[in-house]
Amino acid sequence: MLNLKDLCSGLPLDPMPPNRGRDPSMPHAPVRTPILTPEEERLALRNSLRYFPPTHHNHLASEFAQELRQYGHIYMYRFCPPVHMRAYPIDQYPCRTPQAASIMLMIMNNLDPAVAQFPQELVTYGGNGQVFSNWAQFRLVMYYLSEMTEEQTLVMYSGHPAGLFPSLPSSPRAIITNGMVIPNYSSREQYEKMFALGVSMYGQMTAGSYCYIGPQGIVHGTMLTVLNAGRRYLGSDDLRGRVLVTSGLGGMSGAQAKAAVIAGCVGVIAEVDATPLRKRHEQGWLMEVTSDIEHCIRRIREAKRSKTPLSLGYHGNVVDLWERLLKEYEMTDELLVDLGSDQTSLHNPFSGGYYPVQLSFQQANQLMATDPAHFKTMVHESLCRQVAAINKLSEAGMFFWDYGNAFLLEAQRAGAAVQKEGGGATEFRYPSYVQHIMGDIFSLGFGPFRWVCTSGDSRDLALTDDIAATVLEEISANVTERVQQQYNDNIRWIREAGKHSMVVGSQARILYSDQKGRVCIALAINKAIADGRVSAPVVISRDHHDVSGTDSPFRETSNVYDGSAFCADMAVQNFVGDAFRGATWVSLHNGGGVGWGEVINGGFGLLLDGSEEAAKRASLMLNWDVSNGDNERAEAATSHHALPWLDTTQSVYVNQLSQKEACKTLFTVDLLC
Repeated sequence: MLNLKDLCSGLPLDPMPPNRGRDPSMPHAPVRTPILTPEEERLALRNSLRYFPPTHHNHLASEFAQELRQYGHIYMYRFCPPVHMRAYPIDQYPCRTPQAASIMLMIMNNLDPAVAQFPQELVTYGGNGQVFSNWAQFRLVMYYLSEMTEEQTLVMYSGHPAGLFPSLPSSPRAIITNGMVIPNYSSREQYEKMFALGVSMYGQMTAGSYCYIGPQGIVHGTMLTVLNAGRRYLGSDDLRGRVLVTSGLGGMSGAQAKAAVIAGCVGVIAEVDATPLRKRHEQGWLMEVTSDIEHCIRRIREAKRSKTPLSLGYHGNVVDLWERLLKEYEMTDELLVDLGSDQTSLHNPFSGGYYPVQLSFQQANQLMATDPAHFKTMVHESLCRQVAAINKLSEAGMFFWDYGNAFLLEAQRAGAAVQKEGGGATEFRYPSYVQHIMGDIFSLGFGPFRWVCTSGDSRDLALTDDIAATVLEEISANVTERVQQQYNDNIRWIREAGKHSMVVGSQARILYSDQKGRVCIALAINKAIADGRVSAPVVISRDHHDVSGTDSPFRETSNVYDGSAFCADMAVQNFVGDAFRGATWVSLHNGGGVGWGEVINGGFGLLLDGSEEAAKRASLMLNWDVSNGDNERAEAATSHHALPWLDTTQSVYVNQLSQKEACKTLFTVDLLC
């Protein structure tokens, strides 16, 4: 096994490591099927060989050509390092600046086999959410970061390290862009070709920006979504005896089982792949597993009647489950499901993100590689069947929402009956969870705030949990009832999080907070580092799925009704503004949870080291990171409520102050934390 010093020494060329190929003990990404001409295949080879001196080209060319033909992409398995990939304590990285070490820690966490979906293909989640395009890029990035000073910035072009460039100490240490192609060429087909050529990459959200913290992030978001769905659709957040049916237990979707139980309901999650199903069960995130659909129906009825929280994994296709639930309703007049959604990776429907009900898992993997056109037809047929069952159950009283995974968008493209009469461009028969559930929360300024204790010490995480809860409790004493409800949900979460075995990979935590809460938590943690109560620096970040970070007309900005839902100014301004206000690294992506060409999103990471400089950076950057979106959502009238974000802490309304003055007031008050 390599040590970290050797890992950061650059590409191993003399001698080159042996080519072990794919590790059969690991899950692997589905075979890609880019349609390349012979000249494009040669171009892909030339692009991959640019990382190596000409003396090695003859040796590597045939090997890389074989990977391209066999897997549809050149991953460079030979250079996959024999190292225990995980988030090591920050002081173990051979770096000249802790800012660089923090980036290395986050990269290795994204590729930890306990965290990543397909580690050897550098996929963190979503079937194609890449950290890098190939292993040469990983090796070179680790080398550059180990050499970086605080007057240099690493520039990343879709996984490709352009190099270290002179900059200011106040500048970001890394600038990351992924998939920034000309808009007219941002199609799914062009993506497959550009990725195969090695010139562009789908970084999803937190994968290609090195900010993923494992499925904990989506556990929290799903818990909040389910609680607020209960409030909206069922009139109560007491979900005992209520049944949620959904699908997906892979990357982020793997969190659904845990979230359902924390929310107090019965969660039934279908999954076609035995590997993630088994993984979630072994982790204790999934309480029961069955491949017998009749047993599944019996357990739903039993748990519903006894009002016992349960997470039940059904090893099978969710379409079969929906159709069986419909049959049960038609036979008995008993509706066994109250809430429904879907978290399959439908941003990537034809390359392993969705499995049609007509085929077994193995048959589907084979057909998508050998006859992609026929596979696409079967996906469309399956989506139509799925929607037909959901529609009938919804007419009977179930409440269904789109979870922002492009389910309704792809169902519409398949010809399924999801149209909304008189609806706008972003509206369907069923709402997205942003339109009906999380949108109002975003409009209040609340969104996902994350931190990672770089010591790797669980005691640091427990202390920061307490710091965050205490801060939120103090703030929540002086807010409106609607805002206090959101604070209370998150205080409850953070007080209980340590009891639910949330940590997978790095010692990380997430909660939802508004602008003031995020700034105050960051400053309180930074002070604890300065005092020595927290033993090492802390990285703060967020999901891009937030108030300000993402322009996504079928998800994050689907409740923007002024005509700007398809504009991307907010996300780009977020990226730029965070960069010059103190972020340690920033990222901008084409693509996210709803797919390539459907969204632009920006993200950041910021290292808190206990210094006054870190406190200043956190105050400036976090205020902008939220207020940018607050201002946009207020101007766009994102909610049926009267600009609810303005009542987060000051109870200032637009009819009392101009928007400019209201924003100024919020910003000034929050800086006082």
